[in-house]
Amino acid sequence: MSQEFSTTKAFVTGWPITHSKSPALHGFWLDQLGINGSYEPLAVAPENFKIFIDEFVQQGFAGGNVTIPHKEAAFQLVEKTDEIANLLGAVNTLWNEDGVVQGTNTDAYGFTANLDDNASGWREGTTAIVLGAGGASRAVIQAILDVGYSNVHIVNRTQSRAHALADRFGERCNPHKWEALDELMSDTNFLVNTTSLGMAGGGDAPIINVEPLPAKAIVTDIVYSPLITPLLASAQARGLKTVDGLGMLLHQAVPGFEKWFGARPEVTEKLRQYVLGASNSQGTQT
Repeated sequence: MSQEFSTTKAFVTGWPITHSKSPALHGFWLDQLGINGSYEPLAVAPENFKIFIDEFVQQGFAGGNVTIPHKEAAFQLVEKTDEIANLLGAVNTLWNEDGVVQGTNTDAYGFTANLDDNASGWREGTTAIVLGAGGASRAVIQAILDVGYSNVHIVNRTQSRAHALADRFGERCNPHKWEALDELMSDTNFLVNTTSLGMAGGGDAPIINVEPLPAKAIVTDIVYSPLITPLLASAQARGLKTVDGLGMLLHQAVPGFEKWFGARPEVTEKLRQYVLGASNSQGTQT
C-alpha cells in the first residue's frame, strides 16, 4: 500500500453535523479494508461554506460528503459537476481531481440500490406517490423516473412547491395538495415519504392512512431514525411490503468512498447492524 493511499483524508460537512452516521459507516469500511485513512465530521456554518470549499484541498482532503444545509450551495460553488448533479441542482459528494474540485450527487443511486436490495419488484410499477417537495425529494423523483415510472404524484402541504417540482421534472410528474392523498393511493404501486414526518425529535406526525393502497403496493421512507417510522409501521400492519431508509444512506456512500480511498466497499448486513448501533440522535440522509 502506497504512502499516499494510506494517508488519504475525507470528511462530511453540514450544520449541524452531530446527527450524521456517515463517520461510523466510513470508519467501518476503512477498518474492514485495512485502509489507514480518515473520515472526519466537520461542522461548517453556511456563512463559512464558500471558504471551506475553496480551502479543503489545501487542508489535505481528497474529498468528502456534503449534507444539510449545504447541498445546493455546493452545487453552485464547485468547479465541475456531472449530469446527475446538474439534473438535481445539488451535490452531496466532492472530490479533488488534479486540483479541480468536482461534485456529484449519489442520493438517487443510493435510493435505487436500497430498493433493488430489499424490494426488487419496485421497478415494475407505473404509478408512484412522493410525499414532500423539499430537496430530498429531487433525487427520489429522478430515481423513480429513471426506472421508467409513467406517473409520479408529488404531494405536499404547500402546493406551490409541488407545482415547482413537477415543472422541473416534466410531464410525468403531477402536483397535488395533501388532501388529495387518499384518492391518489388507490392506483399507486409505490409510496415514498421524503419529508421529516415521523423523524425522531420531529414532533407528532400526522397519521397517513395507507388503507386505500393496493395489496401489492410498496412503501418506503427515507427517514431512518426511528428505523420503523409511523408510516412504515402502518404499512406493515396492513401487510404491505416496506423498506426503511437506512439502506439509502449506506448505498449512497459507496461511490464517494471508492473515489477517495481507491477501493469499492460493500453494503452488508454486518455494516447495517454496526451503523444501527452507532450513537447518533437523528437520521437524515448523509
